[in-house]
Parts: sequence; C-alpha cells; structure tokens
Amino acid sequence: MPESPAKTVTEAGGGGPVALPPESQRSTAPRVAVASLIGTTIEYYDFAVYGTASALVLGPAFFPSGNATVSTLAAFLTFAAAFVSRPLGVVLFGTIGDRLGRRRALVASLLLMGVATVGVGLLPTYETAGLLAPVLLVTLRLLQGVSMGGEWGGAVLLAAEHAPPGRRALYAAVPNIGPSLGFLLSSAVVVPTLDIVGRDGFSDWAWRIPFLLSAVLVMVGLWVRTTVAESPVFKAETGGGTRTPAWAETEDRPAEQSPASRFPLGTLLARHPGRLLLGTGAAIGGSAVYYLTIVYSLSYGPKTLGIPQNTMLTAASIGAAAGIAITLPVARLADRVGRRPLMLTGATGSVLWAVPMYASLSSRNALLITGAYAVGLMLLALMFSPMAAFLAELFPARLRYTGASAAFILANTLGGGFAPLLATWLNSQWSSPLVLGFYTGGLCLVSLACLATLPETREGDFAV
Repeated sequence: MPESPAKTVTEAGGGGPVALPPESQRSTAPRVAVASLIGTTIEYYDFAVYGTASALVLGPAFFPSGNATVSTLAAFLTFAAAFVSRPLGVVLFGTIGDRLGRRRALVASLLLMGVATVGVGLLPTYETAGLLAPVLLVTLRLLQGVSMGGEWGGAVLLAAEHAPPGRRALYAAVPNIGPSLGFLLSSAVVVPTLDIVGRDGFSDWAWRIPFLLSAVLVMVGLWVRTTVAESPVFKAETGGGTRTPAWAETEDRPAEQSPASRFPLGTLLARHPGRLLLGTGAAIGGSAVYYLTIVYSLSYGPKTLGIPQNTMLTAASIGAAAGIAITLPVARLADRVGRRPLMLTGATGSVLWAVPMYASLSSRNALLITGAYAVGLMLLALMFSPMAAFLAELFPARLRYTGASAAFILANTLGGGFAPLLATWLNSQWSSPLVLGFYTGGLCLVSLACLATLPETREGDFAV
C-alpha cells in the first residue's frame, strides 16, 4: 500500500507552515525523542566521567608533578583538548547529517565515542608507559571531541523534525536533558565506587570502572538508534520523501537548499555568518555555568576550600536533577509563548545569580551550596531548554545539522571547554570563588545581548 503523502499545515501556537510526516511516522515521534535522549545521555555520561576523573585522578596518574596545581591544569588541558577537536566533528558529522541523513551521523558519532571512552579505561598510566600514556590519553580525548561535535545537533534535529505540530520545542528539549542526565548517571557510578573502594582504591584502579561500563551503554544506544526512522523533513528536502524536494521547485532556489551544496559548513559561513556568531553567543554563558558547576567545582571545592568530595558531588547532582525537572515544562511553555521570552529570563537570572551561586562555596555549608546550585541550574534550564529548538530554527533544513551543531559546539568550546582551565589559573592568582561568579556572569551577559539581538523563531517555516 503506498505511503500517504506529507501534509502541509500551520502549527497552532507553535510555528508557520510545516510539512508533516505521514501518520505512521508521526506516531513514532516519542520513540525518536527517547532514542535521541538515550544517545545524548550516553555521550555526556562519557564526558562527565572524564571530567570527574580529571578532577580526582587523571592529573597524578598521567601527568605526575610535584605541584598539585600543575597536575590538575594538565588534566584539565586534556579535558579542553576534546573541545578543540569538536569543530572537526561539526564538519564531519554535519556534512554526513546534512547530506546523508541525521540517523547515520548519530550512529557513527555514538560508535566513535564508545570506542574512545572504553579506550581511556584500558590505558596504561604514566608509571607503566611513561610519556606514551599521556599521548594516548590526549589522542582518545580528541576522538571523544570529534564525536561530541556531531552528537548534540543531530539528536536535537532528529527529535525536532519528527515533532507533531506545536510541540517542536518540547521534543527538541528531550535530548537536551542528556547532559544533566549523563552527569547524574556518572555520579551514580562514581559515588558508590568511591564509597566501596575508598579514595586510594579509586585512584589506583577503580577509576577505570566507569569508563569500561560505557561499553554496555553504547551497545544499548546503538541498538536504539539503528531502529528509529530517518527525519521526514530531511527526506523531503533531499527528495527521499514523498513530495518534490524544495530545492527543485524553482531554478533560483538558494544554494544551501540545492543538492550542489557539497560542503554545508562553507555555505553556512558564506550565507549565515551573523546568525552563526549570534547563536554561538546565545549559548556561551550557559555552557560556562554547566561546566564550571559539574566539572571544575568538583575539584576546586575539595582541593582548595576543603569541602568534602561527596558534598560537592551531591550538590551538583541535586542541582542537575532540579534542572531536569523543569526542562520539559519550560519547553512546553516555549511552544506557547515563544523561545526568546524564556531564554532572556534565564539569561538575566544567570547574570544576577552567578556571583551568589559560587560565593556559596565560601560557606562550606552543604545545604547552602546545594540550594545555590539548584537555583543556578534551574536558571540554566530556563535558558537552555528552548535553546535546542531555537538554534535548529535559526538555519534552513539543508544546513540545519551543521548550523545548529556549529553554534552549540563553538559555544561549548569557548564558554565551557576552557572554563576549568581558565578558572584554575584565575584561582591561582585570586584565591576566591567570586572569580568564578564574575567569569560566568560576564559570559551570561554576552548571551543576554545576543538573545536580545536575535529574532523569535517559533513562527518560522521549519520544513525549508
């Protein structure tokens, strides 16, 4: 029986004319969203495990030094290395995703992340292999970064492009839960392991367990991702759907919607540099908040301020859970009132709350720190929950994988990737957690300015 043709309608309270997939495909939208969430959770679990291990173990194990600050800086430098290679992932997986399909790119990125993460768990330390150990560690981190460059954008697009009318922000926000959920999953493995084997046992050998467990998670993720349907918007735009491709309807169709666009990043830079720059700025502040909270402070709190390790892990975990709790309600509201009002509110709140949040570390009070982190990560969710749909809607369908990925990854690299490294240096010069607040507050102010400049995207035509 032939497949029913796609229908074009106007979304009620959620966008302009869009090409809807057949009913059989629309009914799979929740499953696609869950598949996207599983993938981003696994990818960010891997990243969070590395960040936690960097704070606790990897400095002395791979970069031994008589100076603890130098060892920590070296470990965080390898953390930053993965962000440097993320743009390569944007180019590689963005090209695959925009030319060959979202699903293919996502399967490849997850497989690459799995190989690199399990590889870290199998590495010899400096004591065993000498200089070869840190070289191998940095190499695997670079591969992790390449993988992450293609993950977020593809997962968001696959969910958003399957979304029913008026629910695009909601579905796009589902995989956006992955970063916080991945951190919680990482903590659920790391904290019990620390309790069972102790700090010495974890430093000696047990730090490998979270990395090796990633193999099981990746196999589950690959199975889920290979069973979901390709994006109907992508199939329609490339002629793989049931209607005439948009780029074939007129001879003067823009180049980014033409099959001749063999290098999407080049077309993106030529035609949409302003939106790419502003989209990057819109996400840069939230990236700093996320990585300083769930990566850097786990090292800074215990080593510099004497806060118990479990206190910091618990505070970050509860804060992440609070952010998860409001992510989908915020996204649903964004489908009704628009993306910008909520993101502007979240950015403003993050600017004002940045200094008080990190100032709470000076109190060394577990309850106060946990409360401050919970408020800060809820404000982050207010800013980032609609961000998934917003960045996707900034770019046309034929450049969407590359455009959304590039904006988000550049923001992560500039705002988050170097944040632990820069914060370590700043605190070596000024011994106060207020430095973290001024740093993140300044970047959130940049995000606020960019969001104020960009237009509302909810009513745009998402099918082209």
